Amino acid sequence: MAEILRPTVPQTITVHLGAPDQAAENVTVPFSDYIKNVASHEIYPTWPENAIRANIYAIISYALNRVYTEYYRSRGYNFDITNTTRFDQAYQKDGEVFENISRIVDEIFNNYITRQGSIAPLFSQFCNGTTSTCAGLSQWGTVSLANNGLTPYEILKRYYGNDINIETAVVGDGSESYPGEPLNVGDSGNNVKIIQTELNRISDNYPAIPKIYPENAVYGTATENAVRKFQQIFNLNPTGVVDKATWYKIKQYYNGVKGLSDLVSEGITTSEAAVPFSRDLRLGNTGLGVRTLQYYLNVISYFNPSLNLSPLDGVFSLATENAVKDFQKLYGLTENGIVDNATWTKIKQVYVETVSSLQEGYSGNKAKAYPGFTLSEGMSGESVRDLQTYLKKISENINAIPSVDITGYFDSKTARAVETFQKLYGLTSNGAVGAVTWYTIAKEYDFLIGES
Repeated sequence: MAEILRPTVPQTITVHLGAPDQAAENVTVPFSDYIKNVASHEIYPTWPENAIRANIYAIISYALNRVYTEYYRSRGYNFDITNTTRFDQAYQKDGEVFENISRIVDEIFNNYITRQGSIAPLFSQFCNGTTSTCAGLSQWGTVSLANNGLTPYEILKRYYGNDINIETAVVGDGSESYPGEPLNVGDSGNNVKIIQTELNRISDNYPAIPKIYPENAVYGTATENAVRKFQQIFNLNPTGVVDKATWYKIKQYYNGVKGLSDLVSEGITTSEAAVPFSRDLRLGNTGLGVRTLQYYLNVISYFNPSLNLSPLDGVFSLATENAVKDFQKLYGLTENGIVDNATWTKIKQVYVETVSSLQEGYSGNKAKAYPGFTLSEGMSGESVRDLQTYLKKISENINAIPSVDITGYFDSKTARAVETFQKLYGLTSNGAVGAVTWYTIAKEYDFLIGES
């Protein structure tokens, strides 16, 4: 499926124990341990839990912003963040961590703040609110708001605005973004598309850089010319080749013109971050991508008798291959049973069109089809309300799953219920609802409704 350059939580983060230009030790620690340490030295464990949670969300988002933008690495440093509060947030090597803070971090370490419509972690500036003030969150101010009954999300909106979401990130390897080898004419793929997108945005501020059209992930003459002009403007060797120095200089200026390291950021939309389809699915493949494909095909085939159903088992078997071939034949695609970019794009298009045309309770199916996008904490709308309705019914029959309120807002209670459900049903336990999780919840809900 088309990959998105979404933020990932690194397994580790490297902290510079001093100011950026100061000679000091670098320490590499697990990301969640870093958040626990910072939170234990920025706030007090005796504060109301909602205040603690709001502050931890801000701490996580701040750190992820530094990692996502490669703020320091794009400037030639070999670390991700400093422990100097004049530049970043407090971290003490081997410092004490409070038990309740550690527990909360374990729950929400991969949740971060975004602006609506953006996928970039918010540069969630904060200060103590007493001896120092800033445009972002007031740490002591969160205490008063929590004591007045505000939730963590409501507290964050007071400081960062009503247009924020809480998103969930998966855990990544934390590796540097540079692909390892220079990009040159004739290359293609995701990394070329990244360079094309970033250079086109930089050219809005530096018009001497020619636009690259189309952004087709192919390193042709237009891309070479744009790279060479960028190198000339920013005093790099004008080779037209994207070496490591050019890659990070492009990233540095892209982050700058987008304002990604500012509290008020232009952000990065999903469409801007979309990169080309990069993996064909075929006979013998397994995993979540195959299960998602099978689910989409099954929904489509339910309303089209000429198509075959596929087992939803995550295994690209002969049955799945035949279902793909049937789909390809029906829509005039190459009938080879391989899900390439063209086939996947058409399957997703037909699925979304099918779902959008459905009425509630179609053909006796009591749960709606997957809406076509991932639901996660901080989102709201009718699809969230449907999800909560299904979870509430399930929780009434399975005591281990916590009950949720049907509000239409994906809060932390909903995320915990989803995560518990995923653990019980052997799914990836991340608290976010993709196609397979939605299908499994809907199937269980339909069964319980049928029994009642």
